[in-house]
Amino acid sequence: MRRWITLRALAACAVCTASLLGARAGAAHAAVPAGATGASAAEAVPAILVFAAASLTEPLSEIARAFTARDSGPGEVSAAHVPVRTSFAASSVLARQIEAGAPAEVFLSADTEWMDYLEQRGLMRRETRENLLGNSLVLIAPAGSTVQLTLAPGVDLAAALGGGRLATGDPDSVPVGRYAEEALKRFGVWEKIAPRLVRAENVRAALEYVARGDATLGIVYRTDALAEKRVRLIDVFPAATHAPIVYPVELTAHASAQAAAFEAFLESDAAREIFVRYGFERLPLRTSRSGSR
Repeated sequence: MRRWITLRALAACAVCTASLLGARAGAAHAAVPAGATGASAAEAVPAILVFAAASLTEPLSEIARAFTARDSGPGEVSAAHVPVRTSFAASSVLARQIEAGAPAEVFLSADTEWMDYLEQRGLMRRETRENLLGNSLVLIAPAGSTVQLTLAPGVDLAAALGGGRLATGDPDSVPVGRYAEEALKRFGVWEKIAPRLVRAENVRAALEYVARGDATLGIVYRTDALAEKRVRLIDVFPAATHAPIVYPVELTAHASAQAAAFEAFLESDAAREIFVRYGFERLPLRTSRSGSR
């Protein structure tokens, strides 16, 4: 399994980790619920820090707000109105930040390999892991593009690109790029397309290249295409052309009881209905855990 990180991603990792450490230190004084004064303000708990793949930006932000606004559930300890801080980036960058000591308590990855990577280093609570969501891989173009293609073996992507380029995540580290490379190899066109890749630092960066017209085509997740009006979905890659796109969630080794309550909320019907509304596939939870969700 390849685990190279671009210099740009490494720089981002170091900068973000430093800023997050500082943010976490002051989190106890941030986002105190409206009206909280005196003893209630003093009792405010630190924010839950959640690291998540960039493709989860919109639904997870909505879910975090819903979690903070709700009252405690039965048996929960001080989980009502707890603020949630989110950090979105490529799963590879976030995993490296956790490895470097970033104080994330919950991690949602866009693939299982980066979660495995952290587990192997003893940085996660294995018993809390769930495969939460699924997604699809799609080919996109700027909204005004007239390109028409059917994704099948031998598809002439090079001709469709003309003099342009194809944007996706860096296949050396970003999950969407690895899925894209696998699919293009299945179609037998990888060797022609690889020199013309725009290797973005995460899937949202790849989406932006296409939305601005800086790339003729792009390979992103279906949910990203649905979230951006400036792009057009051309076709969906058959599921058999790449490994299943799975988003696992897991608590880090030092996660708090409040973080555990947030993970449980992510696995609830209410939260997963939000994910589905944004185009994600709802995966079955393990029976041993889903019964209490």
